[in-house]
Amino acid sequence: MRYLGLCSLMLHVIFVCSTELTFELPDNEKQCFYEELEIGVRFDMDFQVIAGGNYDVDCFVTDPLSNVLYQDRKKQYDSFSHTTTMKGVYKVCFSNEFSTFAHKIVYMDFRAGDERQFLPRKDTALTQMESACLSIHEILKVVSDSQKWYRLREAHDRIRAEDLHERVSYWSIGETFILFAVSIGQVLMLKSFFGDKKGTVAAPT
Repeated sequence: MRYLGLCSLMLHVIFVCSTELTFELPDNEKQCFYEELEIGVRFDMDFQVIAGGNYDVDCFVTDPLSNVLYQDRKKQYDSFSHTTTMKGVYKVCFSNEFSTFAHKIVYMDFRAGDERQFLPRKDTALTQMESACLSIHEILKVVSDSQKWYRLREAHDRIRAEDLHERVSYWSIGETFILFAVSIGQVLMLKSFFGDKKGTVAAPT
């Protein structure tokens, strides 16, 4: 029972300080997200464009006084880390204002604060159960990061495959109409050739 309790706490620690979002960013628009942080708190922000246009977006981060901490343009993915120097609301914005027709789908992962210690500090050596839980904790963190990466890759590849399938379907439909038009045109052209010959035949005297 104690083992299950420690594992449950471990799962809680992994996700307690992380916020993951996947959102649609329309063309000519900007979306911002706000987080109130204390002084001396480290935060990490990762983002990736998984669909839309050239897979790029503008991103910037500002502090409570609107000072720009991070700014980059037309990035497909990037990471940013910072330790706060003042208490207040920090802002993370994504802009698609440079695009006139392409919607984007953006993934963002925002993590604030240091991960709490899994087990309290103590002078004695860890028991076998505590060592096993710590080992599982580290392995689960690796598994969580790997699953996140695979989910992003799967979403990116699936959207690209669906877009390619849609284009191929439209192209096939267009080719079908062109084939019918060419076939009908050839029939009418041949019919006109035979009709002209019939009209120019001279009558016997």
